[in-house]
Amino acid sequence: MWLLDKLLRHVIHTGQMIVTDHDGSQYTYGPGPAHMGDDGPIRIRLTHPKASRHIARYPQLGAGEAYMWGWLLVEEPHDIRDMVLFFTMNTKPIGETAIQAKGLIRKRAEKMIAKLDSINLRGKARKNAEHTYNLTRRLYELFLDEDRQYTMGYYRDADPTTTSLEQAQTDKKAHLAAKMNIKPGMKILDIGCGWGGFALYLHKHYGCEVLGVALAPDQIAFCKERAEAEGVSDMVKFELMDYRDVEGEFDRISSVGLLEHVGTPHYPQFFEHTYKLLKPDGVMFSHCCGRTGGPGATDAWTRKYIFPGGYIPALSELVTQSERAGWQVMDVEAMRFHYSHTLEEWYNRTVLHRDEITALYDEQFFRMWQFYLVGAEQSFRHGTMVNWQIVYVKDRAALPMTRDFMMEESARLRAESEIPVWSLNPEFRQAAE
Repeated sequence: MWLLDKLLRHVIHTGQMIVTDHDGSQYTYGPGPAHMGDDGPIRIRLTHPKASRHIARYPQLGAGEAYMWGWLLVEEPHDIRDMVLFFTMNTKPIGETAIQAKGLIRKRAEKMIAKLDSINLRGKARKNAEHTYNLTRRLYELFLDEDRQYTMGYYRDADPTTTSLEQAQTDKKAHLAAKMNIKPGMKILDIGCGWGGFALYLHKHYGCEVLGVALAPDQIAFCKERAEAEGVSDMVKFELMDYRDVEGEFDRISSVGLLEHVGTPHYPQFFEHTYKLLKPDGVMFSHCCGRTGGPGATDAWTRKYIFPGGYIPALSELVTQSERAGWQVMDVEAMRFHYSHTLEEWYNRTVLHRDEITALYDEQFFRMWQFYLVGAEQSFRHGTMVNWQIVYVKDRAALPMTRDFMMEESARLRAESEIPVWSLNPEFRQAAE
C-alpha cells in the first residue's frame, strides 16, 4: 500500500478520500469533508492483496482493471464516476506528472508500443472496428439516443441539463451539415458512417445521394435496414468497405468520428485518397476527438479494452498531414465540453440499465463500460481533450466569403428538426421524473 499511499498523498489536495485496504487498514487523504458537499468523503475499499500495487504501478490501466475485476469498490452514496472525476479534478492543477511519474525509458517504450498499435492495415482495421462496434445492437440502444449517434452531442445552452441528449444530437447533425455548404442533389461520401443517422439526415434535408462506408458488419447491416425501411435505399447506400477502396468522385466528404481509428501512420494515405475522391470545387468536413497539446499516445487501458488501434490526434498532426496532400484548411472549431456532457448522459443511461447489460454480457463487462465512459468524460471535463471540427477544400472559392452561411443554415436545419419534449423515449423520461 505504501506506493499508492505515496501517490494519493501527493495528489489529493481538495476534498477527502478514505481508502480501506484488503486487510482493514484505513488511509485518509485530503483536507476534510467540508470540501465534499453533502455526500461526505469518497470511500474506496480494496478487496485484493495486489490491488494497491497494481493501481499505483499502472494508474490508468491498473485502476480500470482493479475496478473491472472487483478489486476496487466505491462505497455508496458515491460510485466510480464520482471517484474518477474527484481524482482527476485534484490532478488537474498540478498536471499529468502527478499521475504519470515514470522513467524516461518506460515513457518512450509505451509511446513506441502505442505507435505500433496504431498501424492499421486493412485486415487489422476491420478487426479493430468489429471489436469496437460489433457488440450486440441492444447495448447501443440502451445508452445512445434513438438515432444511435456515437459521437458528441452539441449543447447550445450553457446549462446542459436544459437540453436532452436527443436534442443535442439533432443539433449536432445540423451543426455538421451546415459547415459542409451542401446543395440539393449533390453526391456525398460519409466515411465511417456508424449506424447511418447522418447519411440519412443529409438525404432527408438536401435530397442528395449518399454513400456510407464502414468496417463493422452489423453496423452496415443495420444501416441498410434503416434505408430500406425509410424507402431511400436507392439514394442512400451503405457498403462494408475500407475507405481506401472507395472509388469515384464526390461533391462532399464527411468523416465523423473516423480519424481516431485511422492511426497516425495512415494519415498521409487518408488525406491523399480523400483528396483524389473530391471534386475540384468540393468540401470535406472532419469531426474527431482531439488533444489540445502536441502529439501524444493512447493510454494502455483504452487500447486494450475499448479502441484497439485508436489514437486521438493533435491539431498539428491533422493540419500538417492534410497540407502535404494539397488540402487547404478553411475552418477549425474546438468543441470543448460538449463531449463531457454527452458522456455523462451515456453513463447515466448505462447505469439505469445495469441489470439488462449484465444479463447481456456479465458484471465485468458492465464495470468495464462504466469505467470507459467516465474515463472519457474526465478527459473532456478535466483533461486536455476536445473535438476538432475542420473544413478542408481544394479551392478557396468553394465556400462563401464569411461564416454567416454556417450559422444561418444551422438555424434553418434546427427549426426543421427540433424534438418536442413529449417525443422523447418514455423509458428515459420516466427515469428522469
